[in-house]
Amino acid sequence: MAKIIEGQMDAKGLKMGVVISRFNSFITQRLLEGAEDALRRHGMDEANLTVAYVPGAFEIPLLALKMAQTGQYDAVICLGAVIRGSTPHFDFVAAECAKGIAQASMQTGVPVIFGIVTTDTIEQAVERAGTRIPNRGFEAALSAIEIVNALKQVE
Repeated sequence: MAKIIEGQMDAKGLKMGVVISRFNSFITQRLLEGAEDALRRHGMDEANLTVAYVPGAFEIPLLALKMAQTGQYDAVICLGAVIRGSTPHFDFVAAECAKGIAQASMQTGVPVIFGIVTTDTIEQAVERAGTRIPNRGFEAALSAIEIVNALKQVE
């Protein structure tokens, strides 16, 4: 019979970092509320949560990398909102943010979770912040809990 590795949804004793963009704060603050809710519901002590603000989504990967390198966090959750405009700016910011978050995780071995909302419209971003579909921040926190616990089984 195969050995199954899957993370349990238990955040007791975990230490999490969150890197959140101030840009589009009307969305990102809702994402943070969702992430905090998920962590609390799954047993994490709020004293084990550190929230760090950056100007925009482009700056998220650097601070996430630095936080992951400290060894103080079981995971770092990245929250931001990149909404398409009439210029190619969206494509550059979204792509570099995604690439940087992935690189931070791979370089450190610490889960760095992509909780960035990338949408074509403000309405879609509002929906992803929890008005009509699940809050992306809540989902990102769940991903963090699950992957941390799965990694513990491998290590």
